[in-house]
Amino acid sequence: MSRHLARIGNRIGVWLYRRLDGRLSSGRKDVHVLLITAPGRRTGVPRSTCVRFLTTSEGPVIWGTGSGSPRDPDWFQNLRAATVVEVQVGHDQFTARPQELVGDPRDAMWTEIILAQAPEVARYARKAGRTIPVALLQGLEPLSD
Repeated sequence: MSRHLARIGNRIGVWLYRRLDGRLSSGRKDVHVLLITAPGRRTGVPRSTCVRFLTTSEGPVIWGTGSGSPRDPDWFQNLRAATVVEVQVGHDQFTARPQELVGDPRDAMWTEIILAQAPEVARYARKAGRTIPVALLQGLEPLSD
């Protein structure tokens, strides 16, 4: 799929998530999706995307398979540059501090949590041929109205 079509699809997905408070975000009851908004790493313009997540005792964990792309997704590259992001889970909205996991903590989260609970993502990692980046969203604070 071209990057242009992917961007259009992302805009539609973000609009639907906001409009329906995430109720139709994944199409499966066992797949949970959140909306993350981070400033663009070059422009500073807020960029939003829907990403799959799992709940851990340390906070929500997200990963950047990019559907098997050989490079890290743009949203994850923006996340790396951000100190604070906005997160929407259903109708709840928060700010959070993203923490990219590297080395042993990343490997443990990937195998013990992500692959254990969502083994189907392994095929995207194989297709990508790269280490899939993993991040925790910590310090969730409700957004003020």
